Amino acid sequence: MSDDRKVPPEKTPFFSLIIPCCDVEPYVKECLDSILKQSFQDWECLLGIETSKDRTEEVIRSAAGSDPRFRIFTHERSGSCSASRNTGTDMARGEYVIFLDGDDTISDSALANLAAKIQARPGADLYPCTILAFNEITGEKETRDNYPPDAPEEMTGVEATLLLERRWLNPSPMLQFTIFRREFLTENKLYCIYGLRNQDSEFSPRALFLAKRVVPLHEPYYLYRIRENSVQTSARGAGYFHKDFAIGLHSLLAFHTQVSGSPNFDARVSAAWARAWISRILIFWFSRMYVKEIPREERLKTLRIIFPDDFADFDRLLKAASAKRRFAGQWVKLFVRHPGLGWFAERFFIWFYFPLLKLRDGK
Repeated sequence: MSDDRKVPPEKTPFFSLIIPCCDVEPYVKECLDSILKQSFQDWECLLGIETSKDRTEEVIRSAAGSDPRFRIFTHERSGSCSASRNTGTDMARGEYVIFLDGDDTISDSALANLAAKIQARPGADLYPCTILAFNEITGEKETRDNYPPDAPEEMTGVEATLLLERRWLNPSPMLQFTIFRREFLTENKLYCIYGLRNQDSEFSPRALFLAKRVVPLHEPYYLYRIRENSVQTSARGAGYFHKDFAIGLHSLLAFHTQVSGSPNFDARVSAAWARAWISRILIFWFSRMYVKEIPREERLKTLRIIFPDDFADFDRLLKAASAKRRFAGQWVKLFVRHPGLGWFAERFFIWFYFPLLKLRDGK
């Protein structure tokens, strides 16, 4: 990794924008232009360029010119935004961090509007916002806000975790949804797992839980591009993200064990995480589609990433789960411990567990 631009240590901009860039030649100039034309100019932009197959680096260096607010560093190609996001977090000088992707943009006056709202309620750890998603493939547009309009103006991280779980069953919003207080990230050593794709599902629950103050802004500032040949949309089969899901779940189970031992821990969080994370395991490893498309040996291999030595962390979370999920969890353990009985475990989920859930939900 190299860093060829330095900002004087006494300079503390209001925003640090951190942008991983790899193979985004057609889009990255538009991204940087959307920053340069902001009326609010108290920012720095950290650009992590991974080894690309196109002219991404050349376009970035031309667009950034000699503007010292752009600080460029490089990484080897990793297939993930994690390395650049982590390095950018360590290099950042700003009070607040915005994670942006190199093929996306921010709206006109976004930084001015965000700064005004943050200054009205300063010092929160997280400021969730709204994104405007545009699907280049279908032409569809969508406004996404994880928090309902009537959400409290300010919450603890625990309250936000419970709210998002009730609303979405998955308290793990995209990193781009949220403005982070930089010192909150560094003090809690909040980093992405190196090489992990779909980082949001592992990073966001930890960040949300650890936050002391969460202030939803409902500010539509981020223009999120859904395009062909991105990491998220490329057709690679049902199992493409399986290893990433497994690594993330292993980390989250260990995190739950770590924090749930605190005397002040709210048991409702365990129940919320159990609903979200156990459901994720059951769906991605035992639903009909995944059983059909991913060989049993491959699913067993990735499950052993979640449970490398024993089931201690899983069992701790199971205690907070509903009776049906606790029972289903025993079949997961059977599948891992006794591969020869894997067929029977699969039939239990396909013939009984998921059909009964559909009957209960009236589907």
